[in-house]
Amino acid sequence: MQFLNQLVNFLQQGISAIFGFIRSIWSWSEAQIRAVPWGDLGALPLWKIVLLILVAGVIIYLLYQALRSLLDAAQKALAAFATLLSVFVQTLVPVLLAGITAAVGAWVVNNVSF
Repeated sequence: MQFLNQLVNFLQQGISAIFGFIRSIWSWSEAQIRAVPWGDLGALPLWKIVLLILVAGVIIYLLYQALRSLLDAAQKALAAFATLLSVFVQTLVPVLLAGITAAVGAWVVNNVSF
């Protein structure tokens, strides 16, 4: 049982580290996007305005791709979760029968004598 607890703890720490890394990348990217001088378009030369429009297009495209990937993953995760719940429900009968069998076996061993 201690091994199982250590394994679960290790997995929790690993998942936490992965999500921490992902959070730091998202935060850094958001800060970089916010740092672009989007509001100063009127004071910039034409070539910088064109560059900012191109940058905005690339950012929108990349964020769209990320959103599509996240939605696809969420759909797959939901389907996997539904499958997991279905399997849990399907295993209830054999688990219940195993418990009943153990209870009957214990009762027979403890109460029946020949």
